[in-house]
Amino acid sequence: MALALPALLAVRAEAATARGEDAAALVAALRRGGVVVVLRHAITDRSQFDRGDRSNRAGQRNLSEAGRAQSRALGRAFAYLPIGQVLTSPVFRALDTAELAFGARALVEPRLTADDYTHDPALLTANIAWLRDRIRRPSAPDTVDVLVGHIVPLGMVLRCGLSQAEYPEGALAVFAPGGRLLGVLAAETLGAALSPAAPASGTPPPR
Repeated sequence: MALALPALLAVRAEAATARGEDAAALVAALRRGGVVVVLRHAITDRSQFDRGDRSNRAGQRNLSEAGRAQSRALGRAFAYLPIGQVLTSPVFRALDTAELAFGARALVEPRLTADDYTHDPALLTANIAWLRDRIRRPSAPDTVDVLVGHIVPLGMVLRCGLSQAEYPEGALAVFAPGGRLLGVLAAETLGAALSPAAPASGTPPPR
């Protein structure tokens, strides 16, 4: 259907996000529902550094203005999809992405916290196990659950080191029931496919 896990691991990084027919197949799967998306937080300000304190915004890498705009654009695109549960990491770059894209429907899930904010190795192991289990089970057969999180925990679930090109900021990793990775879709690709000018399955629901 799209990039399966072995293909994702083997393909060159610059070709890892789905394009063309593969991207169209992922968008079709999102429109049908019954999948789980792990949405990486939007574009961040790389001049900022993380200090591992979850409560201190000034000590975290936060969204840039481009990231805030990307988050709003993601929200407009997701409005054309049958959204189910939306869960987000409490780290500010993920939390801000979720709030700008999904508003009040986004619920904080501490088990989505970034690895560098999870200082207890046993807790990190438990969080990864939870994430691995959660992507296997959509909350409803016809909806898209969205988990807003981070690159390293997803790489740990997939047992690989994901590069920035393979899973860029704002990208969606789309999982079928049972946890099979269908592929990775760039934020801009989703926005182009679900823009008002693009063919859509319906009008966006009330927000």
